[in-house]
Amino acid sequence: MEGQWLHGSNTRCTPSQGQHGALGPYTAGSSSSASGPGCRRCPGGRQSRVLHREHYGFLETMAPHLAGKALVDLSNNLKKDMYPEANAAYLQRLVPGAAVVKGLNTLSAWALQNGLLAGKQVYLCGNSAEAKRAVAEMSTKLGLTVLDKGSLSAARELEDFPLQLFPEWRLPLSVAVGLTAFFFFYLLIRDVIWAYVEQGKDISYRITVSLGNKVFPIVSLIMLSLCYLPGVIAAFLQLYRGTKYRRFPDWLDRWMLCRKQMGLIAMGYAFLHAIYTFVTPTRYSVQHKLISLVVDEMKNNKTTPFYFDNTEAWAQDSFYMLGILGFFLYALLGLTSLPSVGGSLSWREFNFIQSKLGHLTLVICTTHGYLYGWNKFLRPSTYKWYTPPGYMLCLIVPSVVLVLKALVILPCVDRTLTRIRQGWERTQPREEMCKATNL
Repeated sequence: MEGQWLHGSNTRCTPSQGQHGALGPYTAGSSSSASGPGCRRCPGGRQSRVLHREHYGFLETMAPHLAGKALVDLSNNLKKDMYPEANAAYLQRLVPGAAVVKGLNTLSAWALQNGLLAGKQVYLCGNSAEAKRAVAEMSTKLGLTVLDKGSLSAARELEDFPLQLFPEWRLPLSVAVGLTAFFFFYLLIRDVIWAYVEQGKDISYRITVSLGNKVFPIVSLIMLSLCYLPGVIAAFLQLYRGTKYRRFPDWLDRWMLCRKQMGLIAMGYAFLHAIYTFVTPTRYSVQHKLISLVVDEMKNNKTTPFYFDNTEAWAQDSFYMLGILGFFLYALLGLTSLPSVGGSLSWREFNFIQSKLGHLTLVICTTHGYLYGWNKFLRPSTYKWYTPPGYMLCLIVPSVVLVLKALVILPCVDRTLTRIRQGWERTQPREEMCKATNL
């Protein structure tokens, strides 16, 4: 059988180096010694083998038949570090004459069944370059994008890929959950508990909507600030070192790698804030308060004078305008972060949207927060139990980021930073100085 596969979710074999008769579905006349654990009868009198690691020992008896052939290992374990060595390495040890290639294990059965393979990236590793080339050619014909991970020593890394659970999202989600919990309990104490202790009012009903509508914009603005803070820190670190060829600290490198996830989480919180704001006028407590004011005026047979304040009107309209514009830019940043959209943009276009418009979004949202409390900063009633309001705390991080960014874009600083990022170093390496001296 030419080009047959030992198919299933685990181990397959492909012809290598132009050889035929590769291990695969056997005809009814195949030797009985070829049968083993995991075999099942296929239509047409053929047998198909779905082999798990526990049954790899069966292949050891077939080592002479597998010599010189490419054996593709697609197996995945139930958890990490389940075995002392990778499945592919174990298979190579059992069948030393075969060229074991680890790969295609990241493809789901659903994608294989529905044929949705175009553009998907798969990983390969193996000690035989010819075997990897044969598997890569077959994968390319299926519409897959192949990435060579090197020798078979990388097999454990490939086997761990399907077991990963949002590795790039763990730090951003941890930060977001921590900030949400902190500000929720902080505002719960300042608003609900303070009103019950000091005024004897039970406003616990505000926990569901009012409190959430305060927490979400606070966390959103801080997460957006944390998305751009590492870039500013990296710029000052490069200015201090005078070179771009030294690695960033591990904590900063990890922080910079998860900026996209932080931005998407910030956009999600902003979206929740917008929804909560839209439903606020329909709440029972808000409608009851408005109706009570009207009824009180009717009972007293008088009208409360309402004077038009031009300054207040400007501040409120600007507050709403900046909120709407900031949410629009949030959505734009989120759309361009999609691979399908970002891949269609040039680097200059992508950098303009994510950097220039991103910082503009931060400026607009920060100004939106300042306008929210522009006339409340100096009121003693604002500081309940001598604690600042939540919106005041959330303005600290974005204000620091904007000040640092303003320093970075100064012409004298930006010129030096641009030269450093183009390869210039403030001090020449000792070897180059010695060469110059010798010349």
